[in-house]
Amino acid sequence: MDNNLYSAIIPVYNSEKIVAETVRQTLKAFEQFDKKCEIVLINDGSKDKSWAAIKALAQKHPEVVAINLLKNYGQHTAVLCGCKYAKGDYLITLDDDLQNPPSEIIHLINKIHEGYDLVFAKFRTKKHKSYRKLGTKVINYLNEKVFNKPEDITLTNFRIFTRDVAQRIISHRTYHPYIPGLLLMYSSAIANVYTEHESRSVGQSNYSAYKIIKLVARLLFNYSSYPLKLLTSIGIIMALIGFMIGLFYMFKAFFVGTVVPGWTTLIVLLSFFNGFTIIMIGILGEYITRMMSQISTQQSYQIKEIAR
Repeated sequence: MDNNLYSAIIPVYNSEKIVAETVRQTLKAFEQFDKKCEIVLINDGSKDKSWAAIKALAQKHPEVVAINLLKNYGQHTAVLCGCKYAKGDYLITLDDDLQNPPSEIIHLINKIHEGYDLVFAKFRTKKHKSYRKLGTKVINYLNEKVFNKPEDITLTNFRIFTRDVAQRIISHRTYHPYIPGLLLMYSSAIANVYTEHESRSVGQSNYSAYKIIKLVARLLFNYSSYPLKLLTSIGIIMALIGFMIGLFYMFKAFFVGTVVPGWTTLIVLLSFFNGFTIIMIGILGEYITRMMSQISTQQSYQIKEIAR
């Protein structure tokens, strides 16, 4: 008999038409598995009536807890909130749109009991749009460089991890959480297990190309120094080019002589170097802003209401 409690954490955003079915299938799956469960639903500032829908579910089912965030903070912040309020021995994260079929949860559970503390689902066939697949490749590359992700591990939002891992994530002080990176940082035994992945049956994906770009920026600016290293490399190259140009004009003036100083050359060089300086200041400003957020006591989210 499995006496563990499993917490299913589901961030909800503009999913009033499908979230009830997601909860129904999740409860049914755990009942079939003969596993004790709770479902933590986090309304991430939805613009539709998602909060009313999940609040009703919480009032109807004792296994369901509904949390209404003050505004939209993003999926990763919503998951962090869910980790804090989940009570399970094992925590499972899945999407609200049934692209991660609840019936596949059993594969995650069986795998983690083989001695792992973190298991990611690996989809046999991904049903995402092309721009999301491209974004996934970029983010996967950054995860390898920034968080030392093993090359043979595939990251997805459908995953299970232990209470110990969850506690380490919660204790990590950050205003801009990036859940896959934090999971990689605070886990030692990681694995994949194959699961199915379904197409979204109602509505459209909330992950736009813009949100993927924001996610890449969050990963880069909060967990790595790659932009600064890139700027430093470019700066060194530009300094060498400038030095060589200076030597060229110095020798030209010494051996050939000069006419009227080259106005065009001066303007081109000033525009080039000043433009680079402005870009560098902008990126440094982004780092400073995020550092101020990190060291402040401000929490990364605010809760408006909790329904049980």
